[in-house]
Amino acid sequence: MDLSIIILNYRQQRLVRQCLRGILMAEPRCRYEVIVVDNDSGDGCLEMVAKQFPWVMCIANSRNCGFGAGNNRAIAQARGDYVFIVNPDITLFLGQIDELVDFLRSHPRVGAAGPRLVNPDGSAQDSCRRFPRFITPLYRRTWVGRLPFARRQLENFLMRDFNHRETIPVDWLMGACLMVRRQTFEEVGFFDEHFFLYYEDLDFCRRCWAAGWEVWYVATATPVHYHQRLSAGSGGVSAFFHRAAWSHIRSALQYYRKYRRQRLPGGSPSGKMLS
Repeated sequence: MDLSIIILNYRQQRLVRQCLRGILMAEPRCRYEVIVVDNDSGDGCLEMVAKQFPWVMCIANSRNCGFGAGNNRAIAQARGDYVFIVNPDITLFLGQIDELVDFLRSHPRVGAAGPRLVNPDGSAQDSCRRFPRFITPLYRRTWVGRLPFARRQLENFLMRDFNHRETIPVDWLMGACLMVRRQTFEEVGFFDEHFFLYYEDLDFCRRCWAAGWEVWYVATATPVHYHQRLSAGSGGVSAFFHRAAWSHIRSALQYYRKYRRQRLPGGSPSGKMLS
Protein backbone atom coordinates (compact mmCIF):
# COMPACT_ATOMS: atom_id res chain seq x y z
CA MET A 1 0.00 0.00 0.00
CA ASP A 2 1.42 3.38 -1.01
CA LEU A 3 -0.74 5.80 0.94
CA SER A 4 -3.14 5.89 3.88
CA ILE A 5 -5.48 8.90 4.00
CA ILE A 6 -6.89 9.68 7.44
CA ILE A 7 -9.88 11.93 8.16
CA LEU A 8 -10.80 12.67 11.79
CA ASN A 9 -14.40 13.69 12.38
CA TYR A 10 -16.02 15.53 15.24
CA ARG A 11 -19.55 16.64 14.33
CA GLN A 12 -18.68 17.50 10.72
CA GLN A 13 -20.55 14.85 8.76
CA ARG A 14 -21.25 17.07 5.74
CA LEU A 15 -17.62 18.17 5.49
CA VAL A 16 -16.46 14.55 5.71
CA ARG A 17 -18.70 13.72 2.74
CA GLN A 18 -17.25 16.65 0.79
CA CYS A 19 -13.70 15.66 1.70
CA LEU A 20 -14.23 12.07 0.53
CA ARG A 21 -15.64 13.33 -2.75
CA GLY A 22 -12.55 15.52 -3.10
CA ILE A 23 -10.29 12.49 -2.69
CA LEU A 24 -12.13 10.80 -5.55
CA MET A 25 -11.82 13.99 -7.63
CA ALA A 26 -8.06 14.02 -6.98
CA GLU A 27 -7.83 10.61 -8.72
CA PRO A 28 -4.65 9.40 -6.98
CA ARG A 29 -2.48 7.17 -9.19
CA CYS A 30 -0.99 5.41 -6.16
CA ARG A 31 -2.54 2.53 -4.27
CA TYR A 32 -4.34 4.05 -1.32
CA GLU A 33 -6.77 3.43 1.50
CA VAL A 34 -8.98 5.87 3.38
CA ILE A 35 -9.69 5.71 7.10
CA VAL A 36 -12.36 7.85 8.77
CA VAL A 37 -12.13 8.15 12.55
CA ASP A 38 -15.07 9.48 14.56
CA ASN A 39 -14.48 11.02 17.99
CA ASP A 40 -17.88 10.07 19.44
CA SER A 41 -19.65 12.76 17.41
CA GLY A 42 -23.13 11.29 17.52
CA ASP A 43 -23.81 12.86 14.11
CA GLY A 44 -24.25 9.65 12.11
CA CYS A 45 -21.03 10.23 10.19
CA LEU A 46 -19.82 6.64 10.16
CA GLU A 47 -23.24 5.39 9.11
CA MET A 48 -23.16 7.85 6.20
CA VAL A 49 -19.65 6.72 5.23
CA ALA A 50 -20.59 3.03 5.37
CA LYS A 51 -23.60 3.66 3.13
CA GLN A 52 -22.13 6.08 0.57
CA PHE A 53 -18.43 5.12 0.64
CA PRO A 54 -18.35 1.41 1.54
CA TRP A 55 -14.68 1.12 0.52
CA VAL A 56 -13.63 3.40 3.39
CA MET A 57 -12.45 1.92 6.69
CA CYS A 58 -14.22 3.32 9.76
CA ILE A 59 -13.00 3.62 13.34
CA ALA A 60 -15.36 4.68 16.14
CA ASN A 61 -13.86 6.14 19.31
CA SER A 62 -15.94 5.86 22.49
CA ARG A 63 -15.17 9.46 23.46
CA ASN A 64 -13.79 12.67 22.03
CA CYS A 65 -10.10 11.99 22.66
CA GLY A 66 -8.76 14.99 20.72
CA PHE A 67 -6.88 15.54 17.48
CA GLY A 68 -3.67 13.68 18.25
CA ALA A 69 -5.17 10.62 19.91
CA GLY A 70 -7.94 10.34 17.31
CA ASN A 71 -5.49 10.37 14.41
CA ASN A 72 -3.12 8.04 16.25
CA ARG A 73 -5.81 5.33 16.31
CA ALA A 74 -5.82 5.35 12.51
CA ILE A 75 -2.06 5.76 12.10
CA ALA A 76 -1.57 2.57 14.11
CA GLN A 77 -3.78 0.66 11.66
CA ALA A 78 -2.64 2.39 8.48
CA ARG A 79 -0.81 0.23 5.92
CA GLY A 80 0.59 2.89 3.62
CA ASP A 81 4.23 3.89 3.17
CA TYR A 82 2.95 7.45 3.56
CA VAL A 83 0.21 8.75 5.85
CA PHE A 84 -1.91 11.73 4.81
CA ILE A 85 -3.68 13.56 7.65
CA VAL A 86 -6.60 15.50 6.16
CA ASN A 87 -9.14 17.59 8.08
CA PRO A 88 -12.76 17.32 6.93
CA ASP A 89 -12.73 20.99 5.83
CA ILE A 90 -10.08 20.29 3.15
CA THR A 91 -11.13 19.97 -0.50
CA LEU A 92 -8.65 18.26 -2.82
CA PHE A 93 -8.49 18.49 -6.59
CA LEU A 94 -7.01 16.53 -9.48
CA GLY A 95 -3.37 15.51 -8.99
CA GLN A 96 -2.82 17.18 -5.62
CA ILE A 97 -2.37 13.97 -3.63
CA ASP A 98 0.12 12.62 -6.17
CA GLU A 99 2.00 15.94 -5.99
CA LEU A 100 2.80 15.34 -2.32
CA VAL A 101 3.50 11.61 -2.71
CA ASP A 102 5.90 12.29 -5.58
CA PHE A 103 7.64 15.01 -3.57
CA LEU A 104 8.28 12.66 -0.64
CA ARG A 105 9.44 9.90 -2.96
CA SER A 106 11.97 12.19 -4.63
CA HIS A 107 13.21 13.75 -1.36
CA PRO A 108 14.19 10.87 0.96
CA ARG A 109 15.20 13.10 3.89
CA VAL A 110 11.84 14.86 4.03
CA GLY A 111 9.79 13.35 6.82
CA ALA A 112 6.69 15.52 6.46
CA ALA A 113 5.30 17.76 3.74
CA GLY A 114 2.29 20.02 3.48
CA PRO A 115 0.64 21.87 0.60
CA ARG A 116 -0.05 25.54 0.00
CA LEU A 117 -3.47 25.73 1.61
CA VAL A 118 -5.70 28.39 0.07
CA ASN A 119 -8.96 30.07 1.00
CA PRO A 120 -12.04 29.62 -1.20
CA ASP A 121 -11.11 32.91 -2.93
CA GLY A 122 -7.67 31.52 -3.83
CA SER A 123 -5.62 33.56 -1.35
CA ALA A 124 -2.90 31.73 0.58
CA GLN A 125 -3.42 30.76 4.20
CA ASP A 126 -0.74 30.97 6.90
CA SER A 127 -0.26 27.19 6.90
CA CYS A 128 3.55 27.20 7.31
CA ARG A 129 5.09 28.94 10.28
CA ARG A 130 8.21 29.65 12.27
CA PHE A 131 8.67 28.28 15.76
CA PRO A 132 6.83 30.51 18.26
CA ARG A 133 8.22 32.40 21.19
CA PHE A 134 6.78 32.00 24.67
CA ILE A 135 4.88 35.27 24.30
CA THR A 136 3.36 34.43 20.88
CA PRO A 137 0.05 32.94 22.19
CA LEU A 138 -0.59 36.12 24.20
CA TYR A 139 -0.13 38.22 21.07
CA ARG A 140 -2.49 35.99 19.11
CA ARG A 141 -5.25 35.79 21.74
CA THR A 142 -5.43 39.38 23.07
CA TRP A 143 -5.49 43.02 22.02
CA VAL A 144 -1.72 43.17 22.65
CA GLY A 145 -1.27 41.61 19.20
CA ARG A 146 -2.58 44.82 17.62
CA LEU A 147 0.37 46.85 18.91
CA PRO A 148 3.08 47.53 16.28
CA PHE A 149 5.90 45.54 17.94
CA ALA A 150 3.63 42.54 18.56
CA ARG A 151 2.17 42.71 15.04
CA ARG A 152 5.69 42.55 13.59
CA GLN A 153 6.47 39.44 15.64
CA LEU A 154 3.20 37.80 14.60
CA GLU A 155 3.89 38.50 10.93
CA ASN A 156 7.31 36.90 11.36
CA PHE A 157 5.77 33.88 13.14
CA LEU A 158 3.18 33.48 10.34
CA MET A 159 5.89 33.86 7.64
CA ARG A 160 4.13 36.75 5.93
CA ASP A 161 7.51 37.98 4.71
CA PHE A 162 7.82 34.96 2.41
CA ASN A 163 6.50 34.29 -1.11
CA HIS A 164 4.01 31.46 -0.55
CA ARG A 165 4.47 30.27 -4.12
CA GLU A 166 7.93 28.88 -3.26
CA THR A 167 8.62 25.31 -2.13
CA ILE A 168 10.95 25.52 0.88
CA PRO A 169 11.84 23.82 4.18
CA VAL A 170 9.92 25.35 7.10
CA ASP A 171 9.89 25.01 10.86
CA TRP A 172 6.40 23.53 11.01
CA LEU A 173 3.15 23.01 9.14
CA MET A 174 -0.50 23.01 10.15
CA GLY A 175 -1.78 19.50 10.79
CA ALA A 176 -4.94 20.20 8.79
CA CYS A 177 -3.30 18.73 5.69
CA LEU A 178 -0.03 16.94 6.35
CA MET A 179 1.62 14.00 4.61
CA VAL A 180 4.13 12.02 6.66
CA ARG A 181 6.52 9.24 5.76
CA ARG A 182 5.67 6.12 7.78
CA GLN A 183 9.35 5.68 8.64
CA THR A 184 9.24 9.13 10.25
CA PHE A 185 6.36 8.13 12.51
CA GLU A 186 8.26 4.97 13.41
CA GLU A 187 11.36 6.96 14.39
CA VAL A 188 9.93 10.04 16.12
CA GLY A 189 6.63 8.63 17.39
CA PHE A 190 3.01 9.54 16.69
CA PHE A 191 1.27 12.74 17.77
CA ASP A 192 1.77 13.57 21.44
CA GLU A 193 -1.58 12.81 23.06
CA HIS A 194 -0.93 15.21 25.92
CA PHE A 195 -2.11 17.89 23.48
CA PHE A 196 -5.89 17.57 23.19
CA LEU A 197 -6.23 20.20 20.47
CA TYR A 198 -3.61 22.57 18.97
CA TYR A 199 0.20 22.38 19.14
CA GLU A 200 0.37 18.66 18.31
CA ASP A 201 1.41 19.55 14.74
CA LEU A 202 4.04 22.02 15.97
CA ASP A 203 5.33 19.48 18.48
CA PHE A 204 5.49 16.73 15.84
CA CYS A 205 7.38 18.89 13.31
CA ARG A 206 9.82 19.96 16.00
CA ARG A 207 10.51 16.31 16.80
CA CYS A 208 11.02 15.64 13.09
CA TRP A 209 13.74 18.27 12.84
CA ALA A 210 15.33 17.05 16.09
CA ALA A 211 15.54 13.51 14.64
CA GLY A 212 17.11 14.70 11.39
CA TRP A 213 13.95 14.66 9.26
CA GLU A 214 13.13 17.73 7.18
CA VAL A 215 9.73 19.44 6.99
CA TRP A 216 8.77 21.06 3.66
CA TYR A 217 6.09 23.39 2.34
CA VAL A 218 5.08 22.26 -1.17
CA ALA A 219 3.62 25.27 -2.98
CA THR A 220 2.63 23.40 -6.16
CA ALA A 221 -0.20 21.54 -4.40
CA THR A 222 -3.09 23.88 -3.50
CA PRO A 223 -6.08 22.29 -1.72
CA VAL A 224 -8.86 24.59 -0.51
CA HIS A 225 -9.19 24.87 3.26
CA TYR A 226 -12.54 26.09 4.58
CA HIS A 227 -10.78 27.17 7.73
CA GLN A 228 -12.43 28.70 10.77
CA ARG A 229 -10.17 29.64 13.66
CA LEU A 230 -12.26 28.24 16.50
CA SER A 231 -9.82 29.52 19.11
CA ALA A 232 -9.78 33.09 17.82
CA GLY A 233 -12.78 34.48 19.66
CA SER A 234 -12.99 38.24 19.31
CA GLY A 235 -9.35 38.87 20.13
CA GLY A 236 -10.37 40.81 23.25
CA VAL A 237 -11.20 39.88 26.82
CA SER A 238 -14.09 37.68 25.64
CA ALA A 239 -11.57 35.41 23.89
CA PHE A 240 -10.61 34.02 27.29
CA PHE A 241 -14.16 32.72 27.79
CA HIS A 242 -14.10 30.83 24.49
CA ARG A 243 -13.71 27.07 25.06
CA ALA A 244 -11.41 26.54 22.06
CA ALA A 245 -9.29 29.50 23.13
CA TRP A 246 -8.73 27.87 26.49
CA SER A 247 -7.76 24.65 24.76
CA HIS A 248 -5.23 26.61 22.72
CA ILE A 249 -3.80 28.25 25.85
CA ARG A 250 -3.56 24.91 27.72
CA SER A 251 -1.73 23.35 24.77
CA ALA A 252 0.64 26.32 24.60
CA LEU A 253 1.52 25.91 28.29
CA GLN A 254 2.02 22.17 27.77
CA TYR A 255 4.32 22.85 24.82
CA TYR A 256 6.50 25.34 26.71
CA ARG A 257 6.72 23.06 29.74
CA LYS A 258 7.86 20.25 27.46
CA TYR A 259 10.57 22.28 25.73
CA ARG A 260 11.63 24.82 28.35
CA ARG A 261 15.34 25.60 28.29
CA GLN A 262 15.79 23.53 25.13
CA ARG A 263 17.33 24.94 21.99
CA LEU A 264 15.39 24.63 18.78
CA PRO A 265 16.49 21.76 16.50
CA GLY A 266 19.75 22.64 14.77
CA GLY A 267 18.69 21.57 11.30
CA SER A 268 15.49 23.59 11.15
CA PRO A 269 15.30 27.00 9.41
CA SER A 270 15.11 28.69 12.84
CA GLY A 271 17.46 26.24 14.50
CA LYS A 272 19.93 28.84 15.76
CA MET A 273 17.24 30.65 17.74
CA LEU A 274 16.44 29.94 21.35
CA SER A 275 12.95 28.85 22.35
